[in-house]
Amino acid sequence: MEEKISEIVYGRHPVVDAIRSGWPVDKVVMQQGIRGEFEKEIRHLTKEYEVPMQVVPKERLNKLAGGNHQGVIAFISPIQFHRLEDILPSIFEKGQTPLIVLLDGITDVRNFGAIARSAEVFGAHALVISSKKSAQVNAEAVKASAGALTIIPVCRQKSMVSTIDMLKLFGINVYASDLSATSTVAELDWTNPIAFVIGSEAEGISPAVAEKADQRFIIPQLGQTDSLNASVAAGVVLYEATRQRVM
Repeated sequence: MEEKISEIVYGRHPVVDAIRSGWPVDKVVMQQGIRGEFEKEIRHLTKEYEVPMQVVPKERLNKLAGGNHQGVIAFISPIQFHRLEDILPSIFEKGQTPLIVLLDGITDVRNFGAIARSAEVFGAHALVISSKKSAQVNAEAVKASAGALTIIPVCRQKSMVSTIDMLKLFGINVYASDLSATSTVAELDWTNPIAFVIGSEAEGISPAVAEKADQRFIIPQLGQTDSLNASVAAGVVLYEATRQRVM
């Protein structure tokens, strides 16, 4: 799929400076075959700052930035990423009950944007994505969210499993949408501090995430289609959580 971007930075020094300066770097793309100190530096920086990195053929970089890229491009996100460990205390300090949305393997930009829109409308406090296997947070995603991505905090975490462990330390129960579950979404208690996981339509939630969840649930279906669109499923769950909290 061709990337649709709002801004890129290319060239070795500009990319390194962008990462070190704390710019909202969505992804770094490096040319295949790059070796030596620069490769080590980029790999170290992307790991330290938890920025996704991809290695691609030179032709792809040429298509994105002409011939002056020096073997590396950084995609700059139109939003600033947040740290979940900074957001959680502030929710409790405000006397609010946390509602956090975790996205496990959602790679479609439009689905991601639509989920963000529903999350903001229904009062979720944050979206959490993984630094690997997640949709690109670009201008197209912001458009699909109707601007919600500029409002709701987006946290990019290195590991969903370690994120769930952290949420539990804060006293937050973790629910996961799973087609093999027996409890329905309406049977669970959504009035407590809750984080819930939505997986990809193709693969669902990962086994490691399923094992970590406190409870798993299913959205009842009467038709023959295998599952709901991920953004529709997220909307249904968010509605049920809000219904229980305000009614």
